[in-house]
Amino acid sequence: MTSRPELQAPPEIFYNDDEARKYTSSSRIIDIQAKLSERAVELLALPEDGVPRLLLDIGCGSGLSGETLTEYGHQWIGLDISESMLSIALEREVEGDLMLGDMGQGLGLRPGVIDGAISISAVQWLCNADKSSHDPRLRLKAFFGSLYRSLARGARAVLQVYPENLAQRELILGFAMRSGFSGGVVVDFPHSTKKRKEYLVLTCGPPSLSSATPKGKAEDGESCSDEESSGDEQNQSVYVADRNRPRKKQKLNKKGKGREWVMRKKEQMRRKGNTVPLDTKYTARKRKARF
Repeated sequence: MTSRPELQAPPEIFYNDDEARKYTSSSRIIDIQAKLSERAVELLALPEDGVPRLLLDIGCGSGLSGETLTEYGHQWIGLDISESMLSIALEREVEGDLMLGDMGQGLGLRPGVIDGAISISAVQWLCNADKSSHDPRLRLKAFFGSLYRSLARGARAVLQVYPENLAQRELILGFAMRSGFSGGVVVDFPHSTKKRKEYLVLTCGPPSLSSATPKGKAEDGESCSDEESSGDEQNQSVYVADRNRPRKKQKLNKKGKGREWVMRKKEQMRRKGNTVPLDTKYTARKRKARF
């Protein structure tokens, strides 16, 4: 069994010229990328009004997933860290605009200009510290923060990921929630080892009826029922309200702070050498609501 690519080398090194050409020329990879991209576009739930949208393809590689966006009639911008992958995308004359960059350092896009974002098999790379200066938590924070800012209000981001374990899944989803996204995880074919796919379906802004997390697909191609998905511990949605810490209830004293409490505090202040008003019959007397 081959090791996971993200555990072998950093993406800019792993996807060198040879690996990039091998990846792009594989009919199996092309077919998988097309299916994952089509599912991602479906989960984006863009309006069916015939108007092209500006989409972002994060970890676009050689443009395989971007070709699906072009087929749907949308314009797109592709970001990738591998120069070799982007060089092949240029050779293939893909329709999208290409950017060389590290998503762990932020996307560097103007606020609110993106109508939707997809990512196929890329975000889990941020969980690895490939350099001594890399902190996965800081890189996830920078990525999701910049992604949130670049999306238009109410726009979606669909990120297909291969988390290594449950802790990594929670780490990724946790930083997405802290950045302001609402949404959760959609799991297709949850009971299949080979066909199982996970998507982070995130909405820019607080949850609403239109931003409800879709259901995953089952083996027969239909949506999973609530009973089927409830037994899957990974297929859980986390919403904005769940991120807020409950406020501490203040203990209310019905009697209030009486004369004895005030006198004791004044005596403590005098011991400290502070100037304290003299005690009179009006000390600690409750004021009337109006004169």
